Amino acid sequence: MPYAAQHLAAAPTRADVDRLPGATVIEFGTPWCGHCQRAQPLIEAVLKDRAGVAHVKVEDGPGQRLGRSFGVKLWPTLVFLKDGQEMARLVRPQGSGELEQALQQLPGA
Repeated sequence: MPYAAQHLAAAPTRADVDRLPGATVIEFGTPWCGHCQRAQPLIEAVLKDRAGVAHVKVEDGPGQRLGRSFGVKLWPTLVFLKDGQEMARLVRPQGSGELEQALQQLPGA
């Protein structure tokens, strides 16, 4: 399940995220966020051919428990997980190089 263009209708629980198998990138943001919109081409380019990396796009905002459990303060925030454990994090990525570097922290990605 490579790049996901749409946010999930309902965010998973933290327990669900902690049980995710394999390599996963959780992207926190909103559809109207300018920083999120500018980052989408970078994120898509890096993830589109990575069939072994799940991309979960979660709409974040005040009172959203999943984002708070990860300490998200700015959008987009990308959390790179391996078997539910955080391996890397990027906040407002500016280039594909830093995304590639973060993906290298995920064994098997």
